[in-house]
Amino acid sequence: MNRESHSPFRELPAVNEILTLAAVGHLVRERGRESVREWVRTALAEVRDRISTGSLNGSGDREAYTDLVLQSVRQQAAGDLKQQLGRVINATGVILHTGLGRAPLCAAAVAAVGEAAAACNLEVDLGSGERRYRGYQLQDMWRRLTGAEAALVVNNNAAATLLALDALCRGREVIISRGQLIEIGGSFRLPEIFVQSGAVLREVGTTNRTHLPDYERAIGPNTAAILRVHPSNYHIVGFAEAPATCELAPLAHQYGLACIDDIGSGCLMETQAFGLPGEPTFQQSLAAGADLVLGSGDKLLGGPQCGILLGRAELIERLAAHPLARAFRIDKLTLAALSATLDAYVRGEAEHELPTLSLLAASLRDLLSRAQAIWDTVDCKLQNEKCKLQIEVGVDEAPVGGGSVPGAALPTAVLRLTHAGKTADELSRQLRLGNPPVFGRIHENVVLLDLRSVVPADDGRIAAVLRDIASSDVERPRAAQ
Repeated sequence: MNRESHSPFRELPAVNEILTLAAVGHLVRERGRESVREWVRTALAEVRDRISTGSLNGSGDREAYTDLVLQSVRQQAAGDLKQQLGRVINATGVILHTGLGRAPLCAAAVAAVGEAAAACNLEVDLGSGERRYRGYQLQDMWRRLTGAEAALVVNNNAAATLLALDALCRGREVIISRGQLIEIGGSFRLPEIFVQSGAVLREVGTTNRTHLPDYERAIGPNTAAILRVHPSNYHIVGFAEAPATCELAPLAHQYGLACIDDIGSGCLMETQAFGLPGEPTFQQSLAAGADLVLGSGDKLLGGPQCGILLGRAELIERLAAHPLARAFRIDKLTLAALSATLDAYVRGEAEHELPTLSLLAASLRDLLSRAQAIWDTVDCKLQNEKCKLQIEVGVDEAPVGGGSVPGAALPTAVLRLTHAGKTADELSRQLRLGNPPVFGRIHENVVLLDLRSVVPADDGRIAAVLRDIASSDVERPRAAQ
């Protein structure tokens, strides 16, 4: 009995006792009582385990155990906050980084999302007051920019592909080159989309070479369409050949078939202007005779995630009337962001206003100037105060990424970071857990912060994060006793 009365477990505070403390009051208000209660329970379980294993120094008392619980609760709260969707700085160099949200939206698109978050004219005509179909506001812009008769926008390009195959080709054959049976992110493969759509896949040619006669020989009474898919996330080099859209479209029309062209990255501008290999544009594909053109909105177009279908009005009407169109339709916030993005193209200001295009267009000289300015701002005097963080400005290459312009890279400026007390992995993690989180890349045990993917407005934030890291490591003299 005497031994039990002095058991350290008896000194552990109760859950409700912790919840009444002022130290967790703000967490209860900000994160909710039930969340904090769960963190307290987890913290108490951790302390019990440490008591059982003898890993705590000293016998401990109620105040000491309470401090341990509060420390754990704060850590859990911080970890929970880090798991929420939030803004980060993409300093990987990959402009269209899938894990970091691909194309950053322009200021006008961000503002449009805020406006549309309230009531908006999503499916109503302001003049007549009558109901309209979703996305009618964009039709004129699509026609002006691409020459398309009509357009339909869904939630992503995989959905656009599935909708097109299901609505136009279910139960019938679709001819495609074997070298274009792509796999996109998340192990999502084009043959699987065919299975889901009910269309019959008819492969022709070989992985590296397919000729126009291969398509013609495959055409039969059950053929519905010829599908061309641009390999936007890989590139076959060497002994390779495949017919262009301008060759496939006349063949399809000769036999009364639809020519469907999936251009992938959704370009509205020629990428050669940025020193990159050419990528197909909506305008080029439609001009080449494609009846239906598919592309993404969040890649080289520079807008929000969506799937875009442009082409003949009769085909778009059939797609819009299909049951899957409602399942795949975009929400008002995406529509608002896409509208603002297209408006920049209509006004001829896309390269200046859309972050994706301005980052692609940035010169190496400008990037180096920005990198040097960040380095200067971090306060070089820290280097003379035994600072463990070392920063150098350098030149490298950055891939575009995001399933666009495969294998292509642009010259870039980087900040090379090393730390006398941390590995590259540890320093990289510290940057990711900073405020704001900064994502870089590691090369040869050096952390690189690549400005090719950083919008200029974030330069000051990077400098602030680096100053925090540098200042925390400086060995400052102790104050006189």
